[in-house]
Amino acid sequence: MEDIDKVAINFDDSQMFLMNIVLGLLMFGVALNLRLEDFRYVLDRPRSVILGLFSQLLLLPIFTLILIMIFQPPFTISLGMILIASCPGGNISNYFVFRAKGNTALSITLTSLVTVAAVVLTPISFLCWTYFLEKPADFTQSINVEFGAMIKIIVQLILLPLLAGMMINRHLPRVQRIIVKPMKVLSVVLLLGVIVFALKDNWEIVKTQLNQIFILVLVHNGLAYLIGYQWSKGWKLPTADARAIAIETGIQNGGLALVLIFNYFHGLGGMALVAAWWGIWDIISGFILSTIWAVKEKNS
Repeated sequence: MEDIDKVAINFDDSQMFLMNIVLGLLMFGVALNLRLEDFRYVLDRPRSVILGLFSQLLLLPIFTLILIMIFQPPFTISLGMILIASCPGGNISNYFVFRAKGNTALSITLTSLVTVAAVVLTPISFLCWTYFLEKPADFTQSINVEFGAMIKIIVQLILLPLLAGMMINRHLPRVQRIIVKPMKVLSVVLLLGVIVFALKDNWEIVKTQLNQIFILVLVHNGLAYLIGYQWSKGWKLPTADARAIAIETGIQNGGLALVLIFNYFHGLGGMALVAAWWGIWDIISGFILSTIWAVKEKNS
């Protein structure tokens, strides 16, 4: 089996362009549910918001480094795990929080803040946390990404679609009501489509290398939920808030991670497989977890 650190997922310019368009549409769909009023929730419930941000922006990356130290995965898999932990929340977290009978308003606020802040925080977080990784002597590819270049693509693929969606929500409410539900379904389909599209021409690599990241992603994702929930309950937040923070911590934007990997890391195999499997699995795990909590709430 070829060393996963030396494997690359191949993607040409036309495929990369399509992925960028799809991610922009995903973020536009998220923004259709956002309002300026969502940011004001910070003033009403600052404690829950601050604890939620701390869980996602600090606890998750720190825990990721600890997990890397325990499992000692190949270098590019470690990079993929840190990139996932540095990305903003996934586009369907608000839906899962709603299904789980969690605090949807808190979830929307956290999604809004972290997504907007990702323009700067994702590059900073990735560069900072990868500093603690030891680069193998035989790994020749540079992982130093130009900070300004990464910010530029995140602005294009996150900030601009967010502003467009929020403007429609605010100024064209009739249009928003017509397209918001189809966009929710389309968002999931597009995300899965991006992942399948990214891997379909590299299926032999996927078949031979997926076993290296399959269980690791399940453990990483499951413990991310657990950390968010236990952290919140440790601070005696209401159960609804704890569920929201758990899901916001566990659902990360695998689509954005893939776009960054293909734009700036030349499709490094370990990174791409971690992001792709995370993007699939957190949809499955989010649905399972939200169903368990919904049933528990119904029977209580």
